[in-house]
Amino acid sequence: MNQNPFMARAIQLAILNVHAGKGGPFAAVVVRDGRIIAEGVNLVTSTNDPTAHAEVVAIRAACQNLGSFQLTGCEMYASSEPCPMCMGAIYCARLARVFFAATRQDAAAIGFDDARIYEQLEQPVSRRAIPTGQMMRDEALAAFRAWDQRQDKIRY
Repeated sequence: MNQNPFMARAIQLAILNVHAGKGGPFAAVVVRDGRIIAEGVNLVTSTNDPTAHAEVVAIRAACQNLGSFQLTGCEMYASSEPCPMCMGAIYCARLARVFFAATRQDAAAIGFDDARIYEQLEQPVSRRAIPTGQMMRDEALAAFRAWDQRQDKIRY
């Protein structure tokens, strides 16, 4: 069995979160240079925030702790395979590596099934279950032009 103290901590936090009744059985830790810089647990139901997944909570805390919107050089240890939203946040934060314990199939077996999200993301916009359409593109491009013209912009 491959033991890892960071994954062990993520799993411990997930179990504690269930017992505390704060949210689902999920947790994540962000590690840099061999030490935990942030932890997060699922807080969806306790905060009425559908984006308060453990990975997103941990990313937010790590960014605050480091004073940066990028987590370059950091690793994440998640108690379960990150969902599509969390993977998007992981890519946006530029984490170097991600490790997970339980699989998405394990989560689906207890009622946390992201299969529909994966399926919907593969569909063309016009065929998704939530009607999605484009409007006012030309007007929106004004914001892009303003950004493009800024000399002091911080790229990300």
